[in-house]
Amino acid sequence: MKYISVRVRNGLVCHGYDADNQEILEELKDDTFVEKLLLIDRIQSIGEKYILVTASHGRAMYWEYEGGFEALKARLYKADLLI
Repeated sequence: MKYISVRVRNGLVCHGYDADNQEILEELKDDTFVEKLLLIDRIQSIGEKYILVTASHGRAMYWEYEGGFEALKARLYKADLLI
């Protein structure tokens, strides 16, 4: 298994979808970033602000991260985790 160290804070939790196929989102507010070792296989996507990861019970989480998109992309590329 491969991991990446990332400083993140909670952003949004997706609890599923409603009858209109809209995400049911819960916004979480954390003031501070914490360092986490993130299993690469949990990453669904990375955007300018959030890393979308799979979570337990069929949920998905949007974690806000530090460092910026280009820096994170470069780290993944350097680790041969980006094509």
